[in-house]
Amino acid sequence: MPFGSPVNWGATPEERRRAQPADILLDGPVTRFDRAVTVHAPAELAYRWLCQISVAPYSYDLLDNLGKRSPRTLTPGADELAPGDTLIVFELAEVERGHSLSGRTFAKSEKLFGPVAATYSVEPIDERSCRMLCRVVVTSKGFRGRLKEFLLGWGDLIMMRKQLLTLKKYAERDARLGRVS
Repeated sequence: MPFGSPVNWGATPEERRRAQPADILLDGPVTRFDRAVTVHAPAELAYRWLCQISVAPYSYDLLDNLGKRSPRTLTPGADELAPGDTLIVFELAEVERGHSLSGRTFAKSEKLFGPVAATYSVEPIDERSCRMLCRVVVTSKGFRGRLKEFLLGWGDLIMMRKQLLTLKKYAERDARLGRVS
């Protein structure tokens, strides 16, 4: 591809090799898109911010939240997620509290995007920093499928990058201000 590839933004080779729950949520051959960022905040706090995507998308609010501003503070209970709950365009299939959220697009979303699965996770580095990751998994067949994969890959890269950087910003702000609980 002349402009690079949308398959990875920020994930290390080891993170790209590591299996994620989303890898097995779709049938057939898949393409994986990995996104990751280092967060200078405790993993527990970063996970709470990651769970905020059950409340709002935290990307470009004008585009993906109908202009409504994503909350700038933690929403009580947003981190109490369970399988079957909705996370953006996904129905959660697996929740590993304090670590990861995995799901697959629900029927309405699949009409637009086709089958897509994702795992969001937080991996501690030490007591004060962590990695926030997302793996998006798609299936595609034929020319239309490859076109969808291409468009989804680039669109996801733009939106997910903004989302992870926004969540990072708020987690780091709260850690700096001592808002860890």
